[in-house]
Amino acid sequence: MARGERRDRVLSAVAKWSTALARRAAAARDEGGPVIVEPEPQPRVTQRTAVADPPPPTHVDPPPPPRERYRGPRPATPAEAVPWGLRVAAESIWRLLLVGAALYVIFDVVDQLRLVAYALLAGVLISALLEPTVSWLRRHGVPRALAALVTFLAGLGGIALVGWFVVWQVSANISDVSSKAQTGVGNIHNWLLKGPMHLTHQQLSDFTKQLQTAIGNNTSQITSLGFTTVSFVIEVVTGVLLAAFTTYFLLYDGARIWNWVLRGLPQQSRYAIAGAGPKAWTTLTAYVRGTVAVAFIDALCIGIGIYLLGVPLAVPLAVLIFLGAFIPLVGALVTGTLAVLIALVTKDIYTAGMVLVVLVAVMQIEGHLLQPLILGRAVRVHPLAVVLGVATGSIVGGIGGAVVAVPLIAVTNTVVGHLRQRHAAADEVFAAVEAAQEAAEAAETAAAKEAKEAKETALDCADFSPERAVTS
Repeated sequence: MARGERRDRVLSAVAKWSTALARRAAAARDEGGPVIVEPEPQPRVTQRTAVADPPPPTHVDPPPPPRERYRGPRPATPAEAVPWGLRVAAESIWRLLLVGAALYVIFDVVDQLRLVAYALLAGVLISALLEPTVSWLRRHGVPRALAALVTFLAGLGGIALVGWFVVWQVSANISDVSSKAQTGVGNIHNWLLKGPMHLTHQQLSDFTKQLQTAIGNNTSQITSLGFTTVSFVIEVVTGVLLAAFTTYFLLYDGARIWNWVLRGLPQQSRYAIAGAGPKAWTTLTAYVRGTVAVAFIDALCIGIGIYLLGVPLAVPLAVLIFLGAFIPLVGALVTGTLAVLIALVTKDIYTAGMVLVVLVAVMQIEGHLLQPLILGRAVRVHPLAVVLGVATGSIVGGIGGAVVAVPLIAVTNTVVGHLRQRHAAADEVFAAVEAAQEAAEAAETAAAKEAKEAKETALDCADFSPERAVTS
């Protein structure tokens, strides 16, 4: 009963409040004033009422735009669109092609003038060998022309004496060698029949007939080979005379010839080549003298070995080994093979094997002791470069190319090293000059700043007076 009365009271109160509010709004409309609307009462939240969720935000950030890949600025020219590494590789390749084409033209010209080129190179090598003797005579007061002439004649006389001795030995022992060779051929024939190969007489006779048939079919080529040999001998004699002429004038007037060559070079590269020339000549002189020493030791040791083993023509074979040793690493070995063959023909297989042992032992001593000791300090060339240089020289220029390949590599190595050091020293000098200029500019700037501050201080002191100080 109490609840019903309370509800009736609340409803009557709400009705009265609504009626009063309507009257107040009507009076305000009649008077033309603003309508005052009181806010409705909010419901009371009890403890049992759940906490309302926060209102959604009124401002929502727009979603970020999709990220685009940065492609950089657009290249100004089509060349800039090419990757930098590819451009560097392309430029290096076409420069290498130009260098290769220039070298091909040079080698082709040298091949056409092979006689002159070989004579000039031989003259340079012989001059490098004899130049220390000329310098020694000059230091003892002998005139340049006389010193060059005496050295040239002494060298020519020594070569002629050795050649005469070799010819004398060959002519004196040729009959003995021929008879022993026939006996040796018979021994080889018997070994082929009774040895491990077990050949028959029919097979040997067939081989002999094939050899005779081949000789008969190639008679014209053999005849032309004879004429070629005659022309080759004429070329050799001409080259020897030209090399002798070149050697004398290089000994007599080498400095003036070098200055004449320098005057033909461009001005910007003249001083660099002028500094590299003496170093290259020193390297070449050391190489030639060291090679002669190594070749003499090889020929002496192998000659003594084959002489003690009783092989004929020991001295001519030693001279041949001496000449072959001018081709590093392989020259003495190749020419020493002839001594093994002569020992096999004139003696027996045991003697030939002993000669081969002596040859290999001397080659090992040369490669591991003589060349590092004699040539190692003056000529710093890796053995791989020596082997590749000799192979390339022999392919390009034959025996002459194999002889001059290693000294050419040594001289090139020296010249390149000197030019590299020169450029490094020039860079250091330029860096020092730039540092000095920067220091001078900094000192000048500091001095100007100090002078300006001193001038301002002097002006301030000139403007100062006791009256102004008292007034202030």
